[in-house]
Formats: sequence, C-alpha cells, structure tokens
Amino acid sequence: MAVETRRTPDVDRQLAGLDALQLTAGTRRGLPARLWSAAWPMLAAVAIAVGAWELVVLSGWKEPWVLPGPRQVLPEFWRVVTDGSFWAAVGLTMRRAAVGFAVAIVIGTAIGAVVSRSKIARRAFGSLITGLQTMPSIAWFPLAILLFQLSESAILFVVVLGAAPSIANGLIAGVDYTPPILLRAGKVMGLRGLALYRHLILPASLPSFVAGLKQGWAFAWRSLMAGELLVIIGDTQSVGTLLHFARELSDTERMISVMIVILIIGVLVDQLFGLADRTLRERWGVNTETD
Repeated sequence: MAVETRRTPDVDRQLAGLDALQLTAGTRRGLPARLWSAAWPMLAAVAIAVGAWELVVLSGWKEPWVLPGPRQVLPEFWRVVTDGSFWAAVGLTMRRAAVGFAVAIVIGTAIGAVVSRSKIARRAFGSLITGLQTMPSIAWFPLAILLFQLSESAILFVVVLGAAPSIANGLIAGVDYTPPILLRAGKVMGLRGLALYRHLILPASLPSFVAGLKQGWAFAWRSLMAGELLVIIGDTQSVGTLLHFARELSDTERMISVMIVILIIGVLVDQLFGLADRTLRERWGVNTETD
C-alpha cells in the first residue's frame, strides 16, 4: 500500500531557496570579474603599504636622504625599470635562480626519496636535513668562497644548500602521509621500486611536495640575494650587485627601487606556485575556493 506524502508550502519555499543557493554557488563569473576579484586585494595591500610608508616619512622619524618617501622613490623606480642594462642584470639573476633551483630539485627529490623509504637513512639523515634547512644561508658563504673563490659556483653552492633540504622535507612529509591502503593496493597491482614511486607515491605526495618546492624557492631566492651581495664577480651586473653599489654610493632612492623589484619578482613567482597549487587541488577535487 503506497503512502502518499504531501509537502507543505513552507517546505516548498525552503527547497526552492536551497535550489537557488546551489545554482548561485555554481555560477561562474566572467573573466573581467574574476580578474578584478583577484587583483583588488593586492592593490589594496599595496595602497596601504605605500600610505604607511608615506606616514612614516612625514613623521620625521628619519631624514629624507636616509628614508625617502614614495614621491622621491617612484620616479627613480621608473628610471631603473626602463633602463636596458637593468633588465640584463635581472636576466643574469633569474638565470642563476633557475639553475640553482633546478639542481636543488634534483638533489632534494633524490634525497627525499631515499630517506622517506629507508628507516636507516631516516635515522641517520632525517634530523640533519632539518638542521640544514634551518641553517642561515649567509653562514655558508665563508666556506663557499674558500672552496670556489669569487665565482658562480660559490653562489650556486649556497643556493642549492638553501633550497634542497626544504624540497627533501616536503617530499618526505608527502610520502609519510600517503595512505597505507594505497601502498598495499599498489603492491598488489605489481608496482615495485621506481614504478611504485612514479605511479603511486609521487602523485599521492604531490600536495606536500609542491609546498616543499615553494618553500625551497623562498630559501633559494634569499640565498641568491645574499650571494650576489657578497660575491661580486668581476664587472658582472646582477640585481644583487645593483643593490650593493646603490648602498655603497648612499643612493637610497635607487636602493629602495631595486628592493621593490626584488619584492615584485618574489610575488610573481609566488603567484606561479599558487596557480600550480590551485590546479593541483582542482584536479584532486578539493578546491574549496569560490570565484
């Protein structure tokens, strides 16, 4: 005997409201609206920072030649970024960053893969990797200069040492949080050795690995800037040497302009890592962000 159920008007209104909410949440806005949604928080942050900077200058805390305001620095910033030699210096710095970070990825991934799957290696080197990660990059430069003199190798040496431990720890953390049931399923399907890493462990550990890459880049960038300030190679021009000579000449406007460029490069690379992270989360179906 079938039982007939009737919905009351209140229930109908509530269901209609839920349906409307679901449809609204699933609606994607156009490209201009999404670009503005992504840009306005950053623009607001820049405006707040510039306003705070101007207020500090107006307070008279430091003399204008020690701490110039935005009105003095921004014209110099424009002159710096429109100079062709400046972009040649940026190109050299980014080439060093790319080479050092690529070498760090290879070394960090290899170390992380070995340590994550070997109990003996973890007991022997796990704490050492973390210790290397926390060691200030500036502390490596006396040894680097002693080993490689004032050369590209000295800078590369410190960049790799700064980035590789973070990348290794990111992979180790990702492997540690791989569900054991996936490992058992992979072994049942015949995955062993490199095949197990390629088809199961590395994909499962990608979120933590990407986080390790992002942190590794931060350490690599900081190490590179320190290296270019300390290791001056002949008459080569890089972002770090521009900052160094501006400081030596007490050209504060130019010095702050170069610092702004360093900050902008860091923000742009962070956006690239953010894009990779969002793409990964969307592929995994765990992206909870709304447009």
